[in-house]
Amino acid sequence: MSAYDRRLPGNDSRIVTFRGALESLLESLDATVRIARWQEGDGEPVPEALQQSAVQLQVRLGSATRLAAGKFAGTAAVVEKSDAIKEAVRDLDTAFVAYRKRLDGALSDRDEAALDLDAVVGRVKHDAHRWE
Repeated sequence: MSAYDRRLPGNDSRIVTFRGALESLLESLDATVRIARWQEGDGEPVPEALQQSAVQLQVRLGSATRLAAGKFAGTAAVVEKSDAIKEAVRDLDTAFVAYRKRLDGALSDRDEAALDLDAVVGRVKHDAHRWE
């Protein structure tokens, strides 16, 4: 990596770490949604990799929210990227809390909760250009 590449905001080690935490969180949330929507009657069990990713959700959410609570100083571009990631983590955290609260409801509520969480995950993935 050249000196020029290291100065780019997307290559700042803090952004790389923060982006990695966000991407891991997205993977676990996506796995959680896919498992919630899994059709038991299809005769196929939930893949092990999907289960493992979902199991790591709480740890990944905790890591991402701790990073989001931090203050990033640096160039305007670094701060802009970190703010975009913070916003994404907060949105995902809020959506997951809402999802968990609705799990105890009727089956239709659980299905709708999974759809709502999936919509937020999809929107955050769509906005990935903001921190890449």
